[in-house]
Amino acid sequence: VQLQASGEGLVQAGDSLRLSCAASGRAFSAYTMGWFRQAPGKEREFVAATAWGGGNTRYADSVKGRFTISRDNAKNTVYLQMNSLKPEDTAVYYCAANHNFGRDPEGIPYWGQGTQVTVSS
Repeated sequence: VQLQASGEGLVQAGDSLRLSCAASGRAFSAYTMGWFRQAPGKEREFVAATAWGGGNTRYADSVKGRFTISRDNAKNTVYLQMNSLKPEDTAVYYCAANHNFGRDPEGIPYWGQGTQVTVSS
């Protein structure tokens, strides 16, 4: 599975931004798709995930109610809609393909390249 993320941006606190992740390769429908992020000096952390076929979703507590993960199966694309952005959301965001809803980055088999999100106060 190859993953290509896009949608980086510099926004102000309270603004919205949407990230996209296009998947290609074999058997992507079998994967749970997700987003992680890594802020400077911090470890990579789970943000959100969605089962590709079932619409089942998971969110980190820090983004619950503000971020929404969704997917367009026809386009093999996963989105992360980020609303009410905060400066602490500033990070490099990575899309990921996994076999389950695991939140440990060490267990992720496929990563996209990172895309920078910067939120100014």
